[in-house]
Amino acid sequence: MTTTKKIITIVAFFTATSLMASNGETLFKSCATCHGVNAQKAALGKSKIIKGWDSKKIQDTLYGYKKGTYGGAMKGVMKGQVARLSDEDIKVLADYISSIK
Repeated sequence: MTTTKKIITIVAFFTATSLMASNGETLFKSCATCHGVNAQKAALGKSKIIKGWDSKKIQDTLYGYKKGTYGGAMKGVMKGQVARLSDEDIKVLADYISSIK
């Protein structure tokens, strides 16, 4: 494979990944493992149920986890989970979670 083809392939991969990451439903799939498909579970039996939270509360919570200023028993786990999220990801994810009925 030529260098140009490699570069195009890499750029295409990262573009597709970025487009997928800005989709709240796609982002939530990794959250659903612990929080449930409808955000109805207390993650690992230790967290608060996030279903019904408004977007601002979710964003504030996720930023708190990311900065290490929020959280109880799940603080360490959640800090690792949100570390990879961009500001846009957090907004889109929070908007999606707050829309779950």
